[in-house]
Amino acid sequence: MMRQSRRGAAIIEFSLVSLVMVPLVLGVGVVGVDMIRTLQTIQLARDAGHMFARGLDFSQPGNKTILVAEGADLGLTTASDAPSVVILSRLTYVDASTCAAAGAVDAHGNPSGCTNWNHWVFKQRLVIGGAALRVSALGSPLTSGPTGVTVDSQTGMIFMQDYVTKAGAVANFSRINPYAVVDGRVSGLPSGESLYVAEAAARLWAVPPFVGPGTTYSYGFF
Repeated sequence: MMRQSRRGAAIIEFSLVSLVMVPLVLGVGVVGVDMIRTLQTIQLARDAGHMFARGLDFSQPGNKTILVAEGADLGLTTASDAPSVVILSRLTYVDASTCAAAGAVDAHGNPSGCTNWNHWVFKQRLVIGGAALRVSALGSPLTSGPTGVTVDSQTGMIFMQDYVTKAGAVANFSRINPYAVVDGRVSGLPSGESLYVAEAAARLWAVPPFVGPGTTYSYGFF
């Protein structure tokens, strides 16, 4: 009699436990996959930055193919709607020597008309992949209005006259002191040299309503 009265209890118990266990298992699986994608994003930013800083021209189709192959596991392509993106920026610090090189000095050699003096500016910007997925933490060159700069549509380069005299070239960047003085010694980025920044982002897996959509992001300085 007791055995008959307990018929179906196991099914009910299993159903109740499943309400908790199934979302938990799905969540653990998605989190694990997303952790792998995060590590892949870090590696992609690192590899892209190393190549970019060593002079590989990613404006060339053949070199873009190399980068796309590096990010294949993240779905990186050259299409604007790709599920991942690589943002490459080349920066320089506008000091008095840079002002002089652009002719933005007065008769005494002092900066004059050198709008971006003592600022970090963009010298080059390239975006490969899904541009709408993530904006750069450095901002982007302004290409419109009176302070806008001209960015070459093929190479992403900005002319010196523009990045020295037009505020649209200023980057949202102040993390590195290019001319630190320690114990009387000046160190850091030499005048006129470039700092290379590689950023990568990828869309994470989502299993609504248990795990929502998101992106993972990494960057590196070279």
